[in-house]
Amino acid sequence: MAEIGNRDGDVPLHSGPLGRLQAWLGRRAIALAVRVRRPVSLGVRLLALNAQGEILLVRHTYLPGLMLPGGAVDPGETCREAAAREVFEEAGAVIESPPKLFHVYLNRRLANRDHVVLFVSRDARMDKTFKAGMEIVSAEFYSVDALPEDVTPATLARLSEVLDGVEVSDEW
Repeated sequence: MAEIGNRDGDVPLHSGPLGRLQAWLGRRAIALAVRVRRPVSLGVRLLALNAQGEILLVRHTYLPGLMLPGGAVDPGETCREAAAREVFEEAGAVIESPPKLFHVYLNRRLANRDHVVLFVSRDARMDKTFKAGMEIVSAEFYSVDALPEDVTPATLARLSEVLDGVEVSDEW
């Protein structure tokens, strides 16, 4: 580990075990302050299609409109694992193979440090009968050609990017 010197560079500020501990504690304090001041949030969404090419959409109790299933990435969990977990928790759907990474978006509507990772699965299926709960009131597959009117603009944009080849935006 390199020693940190004073302004003149001739006397190390952090030497010996106590000095190294002080330097380590200082770095940890800075890292903690950055996390508290500027936390980064990371979420996933899954554009899940079934064998008939229908799209899975969910309706939350606390947000307007139909949207792609998804949520936060838990500590120790990969984004891909989070996508599969969220689609099962929210809709009772499973995906037969690992979802494919499509894009990473910045979601300025939530915060300047919120990112959404979009995955795509083309082999989703309902594993159990959906039951409305405290978070999700509906979850079902819809024909892409006959979507309900209240699909969110972000969801419509992701469908266009994935299914129609529209230029991908970097913002959710």
